[in-house]
Amino acid sequence: MALTVSAAPAVPAVEEEEERPPGWAHRWQVLPLIATVLLVALPGDGAGTVYGVPAADLLSGVAVLVCAGLLLHLRRRPLTPAAAVVLGLPAVGLALATVTAADPVAALPGFVRYLQIFVLVPAAVLLLVRDAQGFRAVAGALVLLALVQGATGVHQYVTGSGASYMGEDVRAVGTFGPGDVMGMATVVGYGLVAATAYALRPAAGTPRRLRLWAPVTAALLVVPLALSFSRGAWIATAAGALAVIALTGLRQAVRALAVLGAAGVVLVGGLGVGSEMISQRLTSITEVTSAPDRSVNDRYTMWAAAAGMWREHPATGVGLKGFPAHRDGHASIGLSAGSDTAGAGQEFRRQPLLSPHNMYLLVLSEQGLIGFTALVGSWAALLAGGVRRLVLARATGAAAVDCGLAAVGLMTWQTVDFLYADIGGPSTVLTGVVLGLAAWWALGGTERTAGA
Repeated sequence: MALTVSAAPAVPAVEEEEERPPGWAHRWQVLPLIATVLLVALPGDGAGTVYGVPAADLLSGVAVLVCAGLLLHLRRRPLTPAAAVVLGLPAVGLALATVTAADPVAALPGFVRYLQIFVLVPAAVLLLVRDAQGFRAVAGALVLLALVQGATGVHQYVTGSGASYMGEDVRAVGTFGPGDVMGMATVVGYGLVAATAYALRPAAGTPRRLRLWAPVTAALLVVPLALSFSRGAWIATAAGALAVIALTGLRQAVRALAVLGAAGVVLVGGLGVGSEMISQRLTSITEVTSAPDRSVNDRYTMWAAAAGMWREHPATGVGLKGFPAHRDGHASIGLSAGSDTAGAGQEFRRQPLLSPHNMYLLVLSEQGLIGFTALVGSWAALLAGGVRRLVLARATGAAAVDCGLAAVGLMTWQTVDFLYADIGGPSTVLTGVVLGLAAWWALGGTERTAGA
């Protein structure tokens, strides 16, 4: 069967999905994407890197090369005009922030990294994922990765071998270590949102066993997410899951919320899963303005520094990778020298604060209003387009509504999480995969909803 690459892969109808065999012989293009997701599970030290580059990042490069090779071989138009604008416009802002930086050579690695995560990998996912089954395969890899990392994190909490938290080595961080405490929380959040989408709206023809395991998996992932003690991940996951629930319809949303409430009572209240520490962490969310802890104070200080950089360079910012060099000139004396990290097999060390832990402010400070508009506008277009297409798909009874729910939920998670975090660490490549899945649903063409 001849290979084809289309800028608008159609979602097959329910009858077609039931009658036609899976046909993985012509869906091998998604294998580099699946491998990229699963290789994030490798430790971030020497065992999981090649010449210092994480294996998952290398596989994302392979996916981009496979995509480019198919396009050159088949000589097809790579993207629709809308997709080219939404995914390509951030590259313009990135290039401008690089050439206008005080040291363009120092900004060049940042340009490559941003281009990888926000342009190349999403475009590769959009083009290599040809149909709903390919989407489900990549989303399933996210769930599998979340289960592996979550199980590792729970084991760390139970055995006291996690990262240091409140004087105890109990913080669940998976294989990412104490230097990347958001890594496991990010992975588990992705998996939980995706599992919730498939639990609420399973695909047509899905085996009953898988239909039963989707809600069980979502419930199980609540435990490692709670034990990550990551307030930002909690809020982002709640937002993503609520978006999925709200878009399934009122009646199903009420039932889902009731089940979630009962599961929360059993897991945290009844079983006592980290109840005291979790309750303290939950309480601290409402105290970030009245009685902020040191980490919150540092975050506020860095946010103020990022805003100061933007006011001095409103159009193009201080340049990619410029935040650390300009931080001290804009931060108050209340900023700590760094954060303390220990546990999970690592000795105590001081980790420098090199970013504002807010992606929007990081983009604004380093890329200015031009880069901010291009990049954040791209994310907004993906989210708005995904919601619009999901509403249309539900109205027409499309078979791939489960994919739409997962795409919108993951994109909601990402946009909310960026309020409390930015890119960095081995899990960053998953951001590009999530953006690509959102682009596949939002920008794939009208036949996705009409023919599904």
